[in-house]
Amino acid sequence: MSPSSRTFHGVVPPVVTPLDADGGVDHAGLEALVEHLVGAGVHGLFALGSTGETAYLTNAERVDVARTIVSAAAGRVPVIAGAIELTAARVLDAARPLVAAGVDAVVVTPAIYALHDRQETTDHFRRIAAGLDVPLWAYDVPVRTHTKLPADLLVGLGEAGVLAGVKDSSGDDVGFRRLLAANAAAGSPLRLLTGHEVVVDAMLLAGADGVVPGLANVDAAGYVRLWDAARRGDWASARSEQERLNALFEIVFQATGRSGDAAGVGAFKVAMEAQGLLASATMAHPVQALDGAVAERVRAVVHAAGLGR
Repeated sequence: MSPSSRTFHGVVPPVVTPLDADGGVDHAGLEALVEHLVGAGVHGLFALGSTGETAYLTNAERVDVARTIVSAAAGRVPVIAGAIELTAARVLDAARPLVAAGVDAVVVTPAIYALHDRQETTDHFRRIAAGLDVPLWAYDVPVRTHTKLPADLLVGLGEAGVLAGVKDSSGDDVGFRRLLAANAAAGSPLRLLTGHEVVVDAMLLAGADGVVPGLANVDAAGYVRLWDAARRGDWASARSEQERLNALFEIVFQATGRSGDAAGVGAFKVAMEAQGLLASATMAHPVQALDGAVAERVRAVVHAAGLGR
């Protein structure tokens, strides 16, 4: 793994994957979305994460999505891409075409389905890093992997030059604060980004390098304002912006009895459609888009935030 001159910090949205009515990737819509996000002032883009419905895409679709995002970003911001697979060998098979498509870094989870112990998890990341020529990031998302990555393991891999950073979507704010402290004590070998939309102000105050909020697809400018306020040390403004975004985040609680992907990403897509950022709120099969009264409630929250058309 060679070091990259492009670092990830600030607001790095996990880019939604627009789909057409038949479930195919809407590449023109994806290009327009990237243009909107970059125009809003984001500092990077995360392709093929949970919000991008990467689990539902074929390998060829994943590469095409990465290629479109890289092309549309046109070097204005760095692009990190998820290579989410079962084990290290399969991760490398998935990651190398993404690197060839031009992504600046790759983010991977611990092994999925395979039952690894601590040493095997360490070796998992080491093997992947050794097989790539771009920086490797760890993706800590135990709701999907059923494994919480320990802070000392991550910091140790950072000190060894194996990991460049961590995208923390654990929702474990105590754990993330402990990771921030351990990383600082070690001289900050890792860049640390939180994926927890509703505590960004607190995590930036604690020393996080940035945020990867799915809600930034809906209101990128709001998260950029929050980041800018935090950089100025204007924590009152940062808190005010966070509270406004938290009210908007209520969109993900409008669906009950639906899958997490439908309630979360589905709400983002309805909210984006309401703003003209997506042509369709179509979800990847077999997930059904939010509709009817639920979609109306999502749109009402969006309009209350002053974001609808």
